[in-house]
Amino acid sequence: MGILKKTTGLMGLAVAQNPHHTLGALYGKILRTLQKMPESSVYRRYTEQIVRERAAVLTQTKDVYEIELKINCGQAEELIIQAENELNLARKMLNWKPWEELISKPPKGQWDWPPVKG
Repeated sequence: MGILKKTTGLMGLAVAQNPHHTLGALYGKILRTLQKMPESSVYRRYTEQIVRERAAVLTQTKDVYEIELKINCGQAEELIIQAENELNLARKMLNWKPWEELISKPPKGQWDWPPVKG
């Protein structure tokens, strides 16, 4: 195990006591939630890819600093917040079911970008 850090250096963000375990648990929950979505779901495909890559980093190393370096998206404490937010979003997506057909047809030009001036 590496050197234990005393602070994150970020106001209001305490040092995680066991970030490796916490991240592993969160990534597992996210993946289980994604498994309930259709494989054709774009959200599932891309989120699953990212979470699997990050989970692989956890299995390859136990050193928190090396995990932070390899994932390259902030400190372990920030990664935990990101994972918690993703888990919350994944659960909401399960309820929202964005992969299903729309109830009614969208207004003409709804998905046009840039907007067509008419």
